[in-house]
Amino acid sequence: MRFFNEAMFGFTFSIIAGIMIYISLDELLPTAEKYGEHHIAIYGLIAGMMVMAGSLLAIAM
Repeated sequence: MRFFNEAMFGFTFSIIAGIMIYISLDELLPTAEKYGEHHIAIYGLIAGMMVMAGSLLAIAM
């Protein structure tokens, strides 16, 4: 299990975070703007990023 070291976990988490951000910004926000719930979607996006950051910090400790 030497393949799964701290650097590999960091790399994996950064790839997953990038994919989530791309999907949120490219797909979900334009759809929310189209249906008139743009501000709620942005608040949800920010809250989701905060939860992800908190969970990554909790894993690191």
